[in-house]
Amino acid sequence: MLMQASHPSTSAHVIVIGNEKGGSGKSTVAVHLAVSLLKAGHRVATIDLDCRQQTLTHYINNRSAWRARAGLDLEVPVHHCLELGGSAQLIANDDFECRQLVAAADALEGRFDFVVIDTPGSDSYLARMAHAMADTIISPLNDSLLDLDVLGRFAPSAPGVDGVGHYAGVVRNARRQRRQLDGVDADWIVVRNRLAMLESRNNRTVADRLRELSIELGFVPLDGFVERTVYREYFLRGLTALDPVDEKTIGTKPNATHEAARNEVTGLVERLKLPMDERGRRRASNRAAWFGRSDEPLVLDEILSP
Repeated sequence: MLMQASHPSTSAHVIVIGNEKGGSGKSTVAVHLAVSLLKAGHRVATIDLDCRQQTLTHYINNRSAWRARAGLDLEVPVHHCLELGGSAQLIANDDFECRQLVAAADALEGRFDFVVIDTPGSDSYLARMAHAMADTIISPLNDSLLDLDVLGRFAPSAPGVDGVGHYAGVVRNARRQRRQLDGVDADWIVVRNRLAMLESRNNRTVADRLRELSIELGFVPLDGFVERTVYREYFLRGLTALDPVDEKTIGTKPNATHEAARNEVTGLVERLKLPMDERGRRRASNRAAWFGRSDEPLVLDEILSP
């Protein structure tokens, strides 16, 4: 039902952040991407499918609370968090949660330029459904040979890919479903996250294996975020590397680490090649002028209405 109602020519571009391994930085990528798109002038909504952990929801709630407390003009996406099914029956829970996703997608359709969906670090019918409706799939992956196992397997003594990982199979099937439905070939980008500061043999091996897998599976490999404490520090106030850093926002003066993180985020967003056009840049300029003229509190519906 969701697929048939989705993606007319004026619909939002759906970005799904997915990986069946937890701790790969999915929510960090999701919130930074959403804020980057907002700062570029686009209308952005986010959906948290991790009904248990709700990391993205907590991040955005922290951002809203800090914006109000500190009096900051922090961009905040319109956010939906799915409610966890409470039935003893797994099928009933799947149905309950998927109906929420359908309702959220219908509510957002046509009102937003981008919808960013964060998925849990596990396999579920809900996560598969989200992947099948995606225009762009972004899979953060820790820079580790162990984490590559979700994508593919390599024989100890033979060159080349020896098998397709479980998550890669899920993405492959989701892309096939989408292509059969409306002819759209969803982009798939695998982002190496938690990169080490210094080059090592492990880094080089992971990069080489990832390139082999990209040819086999049809994704684009990109470098993501270096392992930096600052990304964890941002969470409590809901801040991102793209926000102004000063004593009012984060309680300290900016340093080289903050600037490096900002460059990583902007560089990644540019390499994603999302449909961020001149219309979005004009909208950002108009909003900046509106903020400059208005002394009234921001009314979100006025800004985000089509």
